[in-house]
Amino acid sequence: MRGADPRVVLGLHRSRHERRLLTGALDLGVTALDTSSNYLGFRSHQALARTAGDLLPKFTVSTKVGYFPGPDGAEHSLDPVRLHAAVEQAAGDLGREPDLVFLHNPEHSLREAAPHNQDALVQACAALDAAVAKGLCAAWGVASWDPLPLLSLIDTTVPRPAVLMVRAGLLVGARTLDAADALTEAWGLESGKVWGMSPFGGSTSTPVWDRVDPRVFLRDGSRLSRVQAAFRTAYHLPRVGSVAVGTDGPAHLGELVGALAAGVDERTVQEYRRLLRDRSRAQPA
Repeated sequence: MRGADPRVVLGLHRSRHERRLLTGALDLGVTALDTSSNYLGFRSHQALARTAGDLLPKFTVSTKVGYFPGPDGAEHSLDPVRLHAAVEQAAGDLGREPDLVFLHNPEHSLREAAPHNQDALVQACAALDAAVAKGLCAAWGVASWDPLPLLSLIDTTVPRPAVLMVRAGLLVGARTLDAADALTEAWGLESGKVWGMSPFGGSTSTPVWDRVDPRVFLRDGSRLSRVQAAFRTAYHLPRVGSVAVGTDGPAHLGELVGALAAGVDERTVQEYRRLLRDRSRAQPA
């Protein structure tokens, strides 16, 4: 069965939060915006409301909670009281309730598969569940940079998120890809409810994109650039319905949107994943 069309989410991780980027995104048909309470030095929500408050109703807005200002910089916490308050503050600072709030990198505070860690995860997820019930956000999810530590903690006692966000793309290792797939299955999520992030591993200007040609993963990618091909392929590594990508340039965003029309050769992707797994098994743990 054919899935939904791939979707671009404008991520604001390294963004300057300029109004022209948001108007450019709307012109391109990109209507999903993803930020976090800790972006822009914990000022992302206020900056968005100040520079583009009138535009925000035109976007679906997702944000993340889990990192808090601390005496030595950002600190991570799964304390349910702090998380609930953070969702409340996000709605107030944005001037609207977010459409989606992610629990941000819960593995940061879950280093071992001990019973108290599962309880901490349950309580954190329950806090976001309660925020939805209270009308502070429309839905909640989990954003995980390293989903592997979460796998041993997931059972029927852990509340089910509406969306899972994981790293995606050609620079993601075999173990992380397999863990993302396993977590998706454990929570019973369809691919349309899984988002990818960091499709270029941080930057399109790193040397790796000069050494590899991702167009081999596309059925007809000859007219696309290597960056466009890498972005399109990210939707299949692992299989996700949306990819959050950061940029400060509307032109670059337009190039990525243009890549969505290309078809991906699923057999080539599967062969690549087999090669990744073989290489991973050959390496010491």
